[in-house]
Amino acid sequence: MKKRISMLLAAAMMLTLVSCGGKPSTPSNTGSQSNPGSQGNTSADQSNSGGDAAEDWHIGIITGTVSQSEDDLRGAEAIQAKYGEDKVILATYPDNFTEELETTIQCIVNMSDDPLMKAVIVNQSVPGTAEAFKQIKERRPDILCIAGEAHEDLPVVGASADLVCNNDFVSRGYLIIKTAHDLGCDTFVHISFPRHMSYETMSRRVAVMTEACKEFGMKFVLETAPDPTTDVGVTGAQAYVLEKAPEWIQKYGQNSAYFCTNDAHTAPLLQRLLELGGYFIEADLPSPLMGYPNALGDLDLTAEAGDFDAILAKVEKAVVDAGGEGRFGTWAYSYGYCLSAGLAQHAINVIEGKSEIADMDDVSAALQEYSPNAAWNGSGYTNADTGVKEDNVFLIYQDTYIMGNPGKFMGVTDVEVPEKYYTVK
Repeated sequence: MKKRISMLLAAAMMLTLVSCGGKPSTPSNTGSQSNPGSQGNTSADQSNSGGDAAEDWHIGIITGTVSQSEDDLRGAEAIQAKYGEDKVILATYPDNFTEELETTIQCIVNMSDDPLMKAVIVNQSVPGTAEAFKQIKERRPDILCIAGEAHEDLPVVGASADLVCNNDFVSRGYLIIKTAHDLGCDTFVHISFPRHMSYETMSRRVAVMTEACKEFGMKFVLETAPDPTTDVGVTGAQAYVLEKAPEWIQKYGQNSAYFCTNDAHTAPLLQRLLELGGYFIEADLPSPLMGYPNALGDLDLTAEAGDFDAILAKVEKAVVDAGGEGRFGTWAYSYGYCLSAGLAQHAINVIEGKSEIADMDDVSAALQEYSPNAAWNGSGYTNADTGVKEDNVFLIYQDTYIMGNPGKFMGVTDVEVPEKYYTVK
């Protein structure tokens, strides 16, 4: 059964990280203009004065770096700013996490060395997270292990985690195609690479997208771009997309829509689509900050930092001014930011006895603080192979916003996804 959820924003963001080795580092100075730290007020019951329970817990949050997943990191920083760096410990795993698997695992496991650690949240939960959680549970079964946007098979992660929360790759596989069709697209181009296509979440989404294109009479195309975690790196992967995108647009036409599974590919793809035509419904992990500021010539969002309504408005105006009206979409509030901050808030609520770890309403209430005025939908994850519904794995998605003058929400959270798509694989 799906639930509709509405979300509300509060929090402020400061920059202090802890290294994977567990020693404090100097304050981060990434200097990103798209820093989305919140500026909301903290009420008395949300402050550090949470009574006795507030005095005896620490939580750890592990994310990617600013170069790979900035929004995830900023959401973690917002929670740290809210509760203090003495309560919320941050760390980042290596950019090349596939080649540095042991480092990634140890980065997560190190959090359990802290005797006051009560919860460890990883967002995005890259390969190695399930093993790290297993090791944590073996040495400290009292620690809550929470996975945001798991890259490993969800049943595998769910077996060692107390809670897993991912974007709803099944529903979105259908809804992204439907939205492209509703906007007049006749071709959908999916850009990825073998590592991502080995993930159940992404391969199943491709299967759903393929079937949805058949339903709506659209052509579905698979294109490949380099994996940024390989030797080519982020720079090489982005250069490839910049070079190839004009060929794709010429080949598939102005009514083609594009989707890429990697964050690093997003900005160069958006840049070429703005220049040459084509549609972009939403990013793999949507946000008005995902790719748009860089694609728009390093759009300065310093003054708007923390105010997602203002961020969206400025990005939208720049997109319209660049000729992209009605062709480019996003989620109004950053998924990565909301997930890091919301899952951490949920962990704190559970630690303080206010929430249950695997209650979807409680998860929604925690996320609610970080996404004002947005419509959401969600459901429990069902294993397509076994038909078993995982009680601790949730899938969520936000309404799609298409930028224009005026822009509009597409109402996808009200669309009933045909039941057949939940068993497509």
